[in-house]
Amino acid sequence: MRIDILTLFPDMCETVMGESILGRAQQKGVLEIHCHQIRDYTDNRQKQVDDYPYGGGLGMVMYAQPIADCFRAVCAQAGVRPHLIYLTPQGNLLTQERAKELAAMPGLCLLCGHYEGVDERVIEALVDEQLSIGDYVLTGGELPALVLADCVARLTPGVLSDEACFTEESHYSGLLEYPQYTRPAVWEGREVPPELLSGHHAHIARWRREQSLLRTRRRRPDLLEQAEQEGQLTAEDRQFLENLPPDESETAR
Repeated sequence: MRIDILTLFPDMCETVMGESILGRAQQKGVLEIHCHQIRDYTDNRQKQVDDYPYGGGLGMVMYAQPIADCFRAVCAQAGVRPHLIYLTPQGNLLTQERAKELAAMPGLCLLCGHYEGVDERVIEALVDEQLSIGDYVLTGGELPALVLADCVARLTPGVLSDEACFTEESHYSGLLEYPQYTRPAVWEGREVPPELLSGHHAHIARWRREQSLLRTRRRRPDLLEQAEQEGQLTAEDRQFLENLPPDESETAR
């Protein structure tokens, strides 16, 4: 997969994308991430990328021209037009389901806005989708772009060591992930659940499923309701939930 990021701060994005799992994935050649400086595509001597908004108001608005030219250069480099996403608080909320859909695309291009955003005309002319990572406002689109890039890239085959690394995680199957433990077996008087020490794979799998259901019921009942509506719960899942007392606690075994 190839991901291009259009930004005024490419060094910031390259630093994050070049570290850890994503950095190793790029070294292996299973992932390409390219960060492009929008300012390089301005057509004025001062390399100015923004101006005051028509109609007045606080803040500045980014020009359409350098963004458009930067994106067109990316298209020429990639040899194909990537799916262009503008990161904005006004966009649809990013979900794991949407991330899975985006991961199936051959290439993505992420546009990072700044100041009061970008000229609406570039959105109308070029942007395919607008996404938000939450109902709050940040100083720029770089952090949301990095979140989206990480979320999508890790679903690309070869980035993680095994598909199970993400298929069992929170939200992938509609539920929250079960609790995780490591050595030692007893820490400050707190013991690892005996099911995990049993060596019985079927019992471990069932315990994890029940803990996932339990955690989702307590923390995100909306996800549990959605999973039921979408047919993601088995008859055994429903029986487990029906047998829970009304005042069950997350630590119930």
